[in-house]
Amino acid sequence: MDEIEVPTEHLHEAIHESVEHDRKHTEKGWSMYVAISTALMAVLAAISSLLAGHHSNESLVDQIKASDQWSYYQSKGIKAELKKIELNYHQATPADVERYSKEQESIKKLAEELQETSSSHLESEKKFAMAVTFFQISIAIAAISILSKKKFLWIGSMFIGTAGLFVLIHGIITGHY
Repeated sequence: MDEIEVPTEHLHEAIHESVEHDRKHTEKGWSMYVAISTALMAVLAAISSLLAGHHSNESLVDQIKASDQWSYYQSKGIKAELKKIELNYHQATPADVERYSKEQESIKKLAEELQETSSSHLESEKKFAMAVTFFQISIAIAAISILSKKKFLWIGSMFIGTAGLFVLIHGIITGHY
């Protein structure tokens, strides 16, 4: 009985082409995921950066306002001391001295509130700046993963990006607005 010969040369070439096509398609699909995730991390980094800048500015404005209030507080203290001196010479009344002391109390309270608000904004700014850092590191590692064709680096970059996302969300939830 004659054996049936199957032309395996063409079959081997077809399998090789199919494997090569699948490998290129898989790499392209993986590269697409890296590109999309990197773009997403860049968007999140930009949002985090804007929020960090906002809180940094608000912290500075509140600190300036607090400083103004402390100057105002000191001027009221100086006026109260002058009224005490005038009181000794019967040129002022105890009510004048009391008025400046009461004004000082409300000014001090406002100055302290502004300092607390400034500190709160500064803490929020730190959280958002940390999120930006995580996103930037994630983007850099994703770029290295594409250049080195190492998927595990991309997976690592996704973990770092996820950490940045958690810090961003935490900053938004606990932020002072």
